[in-house]
Amino acid sequence: MFPSILIVDDEPSILQSLSGLLTDEGFEVITANNGYEALKIIDAETPDLVLLDIWMPGIDGMETLKEIKKNSAALPVIIITGHGNVETAVKATKLGAFDLIEKPLNIDKVIVSINNALNFRRLEEENRYLRKKTLEKHSISGDSEPVQALKMQIATVAPTESWVLIKGENGTGKELVARTIHQLSPRAESPMIAVNCAAIPETLIESELFGHEKGAIAGSSTKKRGKFELANTGTMFLDQIGDMSLVTQAKILRVLDEKKFQRVGGGRELTTDVRVIAATNKDLEVGIENGTFREDLYYRLNVVPIEVPPLRDRAKDIPALTEIFLAEAAASNREKRKTIAANALDILSKYTWPGNVRELKNLIERLAIMVQKDTITIKDLPANLSDPKTAGGALFSIEGMEQARIAFEAEYVRKKLAVHDNDVGKTAKAIGVKPKYIRSLITEKKG
Repeated sequence: MFPSILIVDDEPSILQSLSGLLTDEGFEVITANNGYEALKIIDAETPDLVLLDIWMPGIDGMETLKEIKKNSAALPVIIITGHGNVETAVKATKLGAFDLIEKPLNIDKVIVSINNALNFRRLEEENRYLRKKTLEKHSISGDSEPVQALKMQIATVAPTESWVLIKGENGTGKELVARTIHQLSPRAESPMIAVNCAAIPETLIESELFGHEKGAIAGSSTKKRGKFELANTGTMFLDQIGDMSLVTQAKILRVLDEKKFQRVGGGRELTTDVRVIAATNKDLEVGIENGTFREDLYYRLNVVPIEVPPLRDRAKDIPALTEIFLAEAAASNREKRKTIAANALDILSKYTWPGNVRELKNLIERLAIMVQKDTITIKDLPANLSDPKTAGGALFSIEGMEQARIAFEAEYVRKKLAVHDNDVGKTAKAIGVKPKYIRSLITEKKG
């Protein structure tokens, strides 16, 4: 299929000669005598490119260009004019023209410009497709109420420039949430640079974040650009922010406030424009009370807080997640996709998953590799998953309603304490009891 070119010009001789030349080059050609006719043709024929004259009666080329870009922003437009000047070129470019060619037309130049514009459009379409696939890959899977609420929060905050603090247990998918926000943001064309604040040694974190000049770091013979420099115009993802030392917190805060920094060993001041998304599995307010986290940095980061639910609070999603992970394992290993027996899936749905989605994914990947049969059964599951104590079935072995109630309450409180980092006050508030009641249950359990 040959690319179609719409030529818009009020001079019949231009339309005739240019049509013949482009047809000989293998293009399908459509013509229009004025801007109004061109807009109707674009709506009906959807050409691949427009060659547009500026000086025409009625709707001139600039007005036609505005209308084209309003309704068909991705359609490349090349301006042709017999009265070209710098002002015209600048105005046409601002309105979205790909190129401007002066009359009398040089056919070689016209063809080069057309091919460049078509190649540019193809690359844009490929980029849009890849961004769509990336977004699908990084989408949050599940239809449970907690996940629906999470998706709504992401959709609301992503198009803004607001900074986000993502909270949640290990393995819940905090980085996945961060990447989804970035992909849906106006900064999606720029990179998202992730920094694991817990994994970088204290002696190297300044170099990692701000970069260094040649010879400024022992063993370094070249200049290095830091994370803030690499993330410029994009997103900086500060993972495990609660594990960052107070010294580094102070340096981070200064850069976030001033948007300026210097490389280690350098004297030149660099500027940065980043959107910050931070994540933590710790209670930073407790860290503030304990003196391990700066209060001013906390309020700088905590503009929009997002809580990622643990897998035990979204058990409804486990069947769907299991199917996704089985499909991914099959594609990765180039093997037939395995299925899972209904009673085995029931066991997975009842398990508490202390490692959250990461634990489920690792288990499914392991089962997909190690189980030789086409169907994964209960016998293939690890013993701890089907153990009544871990699956919650131990309560049914208790004789007497009162003892079962006490056991259930103790287990319920234990799990809620884990969610709130063993903070008795927060847990009590969350489940609607007094801290004294929780302490009494803990004391009874220890006794």
